[in-house]
Amino acid sequence: MEVPETVTAALADRPVDGAHCLEAGAGAGNATAGLIDAGAAQVVAVTNEREHAETVRERVCQEYPDRVRVLEADLREIPLPDDSVEVVTAHALCNVVPPAALENIAAEVTRVAAPGAHLLVDDYAPLPGEAAMADLFAVENAAAELAVGRSALTFYPARVLQGVFETHGWTHDRTKSVLDPVPWTESHVSAHADAAQEFADDAGTAGNLLAERAEDIATTVGSESTGEMYSLAMRLPG
Repeated sequence: MEVPETVTAALADRPVDGAHCLEAGAGAGNATAGLIDAGAAQVVAVTNEREHAETVRERVCQEYPDRVRVLEADLREIPLPDDSVEVVTAHALCNVVPPAALENIAAEVTRVAAPGAHLLVDDYAPLPGEAAMADLFAVENAAAELAVGRSALTFYPARVLQGVFETHGWTHDRTKSVLDPVPWTESHVSAHADAAQEFADDAGTAGNLLAERAEDIATTVGSESTGEMYSLAMRLPG
């Protein structure tokens, strides 16, 4: 079970062994795999994406059926009791969470976290303005705003996410870089260009220029190493 180096680095100084854990926003299950590898007693992976849930079940649950549970649910209404988890991870989650939903998710994560719990928020810092990927993400966001009325991606500085969780009683432990620069591969570039084009297709005539721009950027950039992924660690008072 392969665990990304970013997950391993983020978890290295957290008391995961024997803990009951929550992966908030399961994605491909990278944090779930990392938590199991670090000795977690149980991991609950929560996602509202059916495809992601199936990926985690196939990748981790089959090998560790007694230690991993996948819940298909909205993170604004986590189906877990109060004070029930000791370690929470949000690995590459917040960049796909719009600002309007962030506060509710922080409140729910706090509700299910036990006194003394640890929180890890690993995410991407805002990209340098000169980065080609910044242009591609801007096009994706513009197309999403035309199609669905909101941006697809938001890159929060670590201090912003720290402030959100501090309002719910969490205290800052440490912030460190786990990837610098970030290698945006051809597959990453292609996936975001495709996402931009899908949004643009739903935006009618106004989206045509954005679709063309996304394709031009993807063709020109190919791949790019830029930006940083950080790991923000916080803790609830015990």
